[in-house]
Formats: sequence, C-alpha cells, structure tokens
Amino acid sequence: MTFLDKNFPIESPDTVLLFEELSLWSSYFGKLLLDNVPLRKNMTVLDLGCGPGFPLFELANRLDASSQLFGLDPWQAGVERAKWKLDHHQLLPKVEVLLGDATKMPFPDKHFDLITCNLGINNFDEPAAAVRECYRTMKRDGRLCLTTNIEGHFREFYSVFETVLKELGMEDLLPKLKASEQRRGNDETVRDLLEEARFSVVKIIRDKFHLRYATGTAFFNHFLTVIGFLPGFRSIVAKEDELKVFALLEKRLNEQANWDGELKMTVPILYVEAIK
Repeated sequence: MTFLDKNFPIESPDTVLLFEELSLWSSYFGKLLLDNVPLRKNMTVLDLGCGPGFPLFELANRLDASSQLFGLDPWQAGVERAKWKLDHHQLLPKVEVLLGDATKMPFPDKHFDLITCNLGINNFDEPAAAVRECYRTMKRDGRLCLTTNIEGHFREFYSVFETVLKELGMEDLLPKLKASEQRRGNDETVRDLLEEARFSVVKIIRDKFHLRYATGTAFFNHFLTVIGFLPGFRSIVAKEDELKVFALLEKRLNEQANWDGELKMTVPILYVEAIK
C-alpha cells in the first residue's frame, strides 16, 4: 500500500471517529513524549498502557513498514476500541493490540527497541514490577520513554482542601491529604524506580500546563475530574463526612474563582528517558 492508495472519506463516520481518538488530558503529556521519543527505521516498539490507542497509533503513523508495534493494556474496553481503530487506520507498520498485565508481559526477553508509556506509571498497581518487565523485554541499548504527572499536581486544589479540613476541625486527616498529594512522586522517585530496575536515566524534562475553569462547581463536574480524580479525593474523608466536606470545598473553590476571575489548576509534567 502506498499513500496514494489510502482513502479517508471526510464524511465517513469512521473517519470522524478516528479524529476523536485523543483526550485533551493525554495530549498534553503525549506531545512532550512525541517531541522527544527516538524514531528510526527497523524498530520494535511497545506502547505500555496503550488504552484506546494513544500514542500507539501516532507512533505507528510516524514510523514506516520496517517497524513493528505492539500495544498492551489490561482495560478490555480500551483494547477493544484500539482494535477497532487498528482496522481503520491503514498503517504502514504491523501493529498488534493485546489485552494484558504490565507485570506479566506476553513477550520474550530482549524483544523491544523502544517502550513508551504515556501517563501509565502512576496507574500501575505494581509499578516496580512493571518496570522490571520493561527491562526484561528490552533489547540492549533499548529505550524506555515515559511521561507522568508528578507532585505539585492540582496544588491549588490541595491548598484549599487543607484549609477546609482545618476549618472543619479535621486536622487528623491532613497526613492522608498530604499522602494523596505526594503519591505521584517526583523526578527523583521516578529516577529511583527506573534505576532500581537497572535502567540508566539519560534524559529528564520538566514542564507544566494549566487547566482553567470558570468555577469550582465546573471543576468538580468536569468529566476528567469525575472519572480520574474524584475517587481519590473522596477516599480522604469518611463516607459520613463527604457531603459537608465537599459542599464547603466547592464553596471555597467558587469563592477563589470569583476572587481571581477563574479557577486555575497547575499540572506538572515529567518526561523521562532511560536506556538498558
């Protein structure tokens, strides 16, 4: 197949769905990864935690037929969606999407030239085991390139949350709040994680972006907040205290937004590249 043979009818529902494949959240991190990840001919690539297919398919579109790519994820609905996209993307490289566990990868030793992981490391139940599997399946001089959000994530929110807990006399929950804020780690903890698996870290890039909201109410009702962060926020307080805590938290965030003219959340990004 040549590019002259490809056809993506702009009015086709399938073409529209391919355009809608990427969440805005993932795109911030994915752009940093794609701006730095090494690309060349004859690569065997794994996108670990590929979900519905980003950055797997973008990587495949940037490589040629000499390369082979795999996507691996335990999320069945995401894998099924990625397989649908695979049937429609008209890619040059061979691509395979698999349902599987990052700690027990279905690949032989020394198989990959490149492993990418966009926003996956914080979501693994056993990140150290997953990184060891990356090392096992990586060829000599292969690269592991990952992005993650780190400590300082939504720092404006956590500051207001701390104030609310103090206001309600719940200072005993402050260590739990701090642990939630810090659980994403930082560049040093990510470096340690990789080096403990015998990788050598060769590049670290720090960046950040902001998510802006009209009010605290908008922040809490945003799809990303509800699906990605609210369960963690709720775990900090007892079930019977949820309503009063979050009602006051929403009120204080709305006051902050009214004072500043908007509510802005900081999201630090980390790109780390390591070599075997």
